[in-house]
Amino acid sequence: MVVLNIQQIMEILPHRYPFLLVDRIEEIEEGTRVAGFKNVTINEPFFQGHFPGHPIMPGVLIIEAMAQVGGAYVSVIDDIAEGKVTYFVGIDKARFRKPVLPGDILRMELELVSKRRGIYQFIGIAYVGDTKVAEAELKATFADK
Repeated sequence: MVVLNIQQIMEILPHRYPFLLVDRIEEIEEGTRVAGFKNVTINEPFFQGHFPGHPIMPGVLIIEAMAQVGGAYVSVIDDIAEGKVTYFVGIDKARFRKPVLPGDILRMELELVSKRRGIYQFIGIAYVGDTKVAEAELKATFADK
């Protein structure tokens, strides 16, 4: 079941092409978790240089996609007001297990592990099918633009 479609995500997140890296949110469990998806196509601009003849989604963009799913979650659950921007404050224990290729559907699952003094901490895992492709601990906060 789609909880947020791309139009709703664009109302929440400030990101736009080519940096909007989440296409839909399919699960939101208040206070615990969120799951979102990115359809990875050969038309992604980063594939031109990463790498010609052997396209692989950059790991840093997989992490960014997970962060955008987390940002959408916080915006919905905590009703973050318009005029705020999300800032990364930490990325820990990032691991990349398998390459993400054109044609893959990247499923990102994030679990909220803490929220203290305006800092949200998530554990994120990215999958293609049932295969874990990346994981990281992410920390972010919201501030005025």
